[in-house]
Amino acid sequence: MESKKFHGLKIIGSTEYVEVAGNKNIPAKIDTGADSSSIWASDIIMEEDGTLVFSLFDKKSPYYTGERFESRDYVVKSVRSSHGDTQIRYQVKLPLTLGEKSFETTFTLANRSRNTFPILIGRHTIEGVFLVDVSKTATPHSKGHSISRRLSAELKKDPYKFHQKYVKK
Repeated sequence: MESKKFHGLKIIGSTEYVEVAGNKNIPAKIDTGADSSSIWASDIIMEEDGTLVFSLFDKKSPYYTGERFESRDYVVKSVRSSHGDTQIRYQVKLPLTLGEKSFETTFTLANRSRNTFPILIGRHTIEGVFLVDVSKTATPHSKGHSISRRLSAELKKDPYKFHQKYVKK
């Protein structure tokens, strides 16, 4: 039975292609377990006048354009990762297109170079607008699977060396 509370909400998958600040077709993970949204940012600097300057993504990313963004409309957030680590991050407003809806939302700026998805969309961004169907995905998960296969092969080859390289730090 469908609740009236959910009537009219757009259904999205656990992964989607989004547009952020003019950058189109960026793969994003929809994470209902995360409070806020996060985007891969690099070269983050604070100018003496208090202007925050940054680039989206990184030179190693296929989504990197080199465009510099400036903002005086930012806040600082303490963010706890799923691993329990706490980081201090800047949070900025950026235009987002998700599905057929375009709106401004907040993103924390983070180094997501080790993540499969350069953008994470948290529940505060989608709340009241979208419903997530976890059986649907818009993006392939091949990067994560190929990394897992490579790591599994490395583990089988030499478990001790694997542990020293990846686990014991």
